[in-house]
Order: sequence, then structure tokens, then C-alpha cells
Amino acid sequence: MTAPLIAKRPRDIADCVSAYLQQGDLEGVVSLFHPDCHIFFPPDQPPLVGIEGARAAFKDFIGAKPEIKSDFVTEVIVGDTALMSAKWTAIAPDGSVIGEGVSTEVAKKLDNGGWGYLIDCPLGPPPIQT
Repeated sequence: MTAPLIAKRPRDIADCVSAYLQQGDLEGVVSLFHPDCHIFFPPDQPPLVGIEGARAAFKDFIGAKPEIKSDFVTEVIVGDTALMSAKWTAIAPDGSVIGEGVSTEVAKKLDNGGWGYLIDCPLGPPPIQT
């Protein structure tokens, strides 16, 4: 058994998620989300919440074993919280692009000392609800 992946910096979360996706390790992916996380995907739907929400967000995607390439444009860290934005691409093992977007994310320190997603908006933040 290998040691779990721990994101030492907020922007490292994406690389750890990518590594777990390529291994087909759903529980590894989920370990990189804060227990109180909110995932806004798609952004016009209610968020997926908590660890079960993270598991639901990735359960159908894990079988594709994609590589996620992220080009971060923002990382602002204040204490145990960080704001990030990245242009990302999901690439299938055959090299085809299966998804892409510009994300907005908030990360928070986890109990294991690493970072995890608290708010994940893979396609940007949701619209204001009126």
C-alpha cells in the first residue's frame, strides 16, 4: 500500500486529484475534499455537499481514468484558507479531451495537514440566485 497523497500547497490538490483519478481510486479523490465541501457542478444545479457529495461528483467520472492538467492563474492564501483559479483540461487515456473549463476554488487545511477543496466550482461560480 502506498502512502496517501497530501497536497502540501493549495494548488497541489489538482495534481493529487489527477493522480487518484488515473489510478481509478475514488476514495483517494474524496480524501482531497474538506468534510464540509460544496461542489458546484454543473453550476446551475444545487451543490453536492460533504464527502458523500464529493463521492457522487466523481463516481461516474472515475472509470474514465482521466489526467487533469491544471494551469493555475490565482492562488491567494490567508491562514488556513486559499482562493484559487485555474484553466483545466481532462484528458482520457487515449489522448482525447473529455472536459475543460476555468475553475474557481476555495481550499482549506485538512486534519492531515494537507489542503482540500472546501468550495469547488470546476466551471466557475454559480450565478446569483434571485
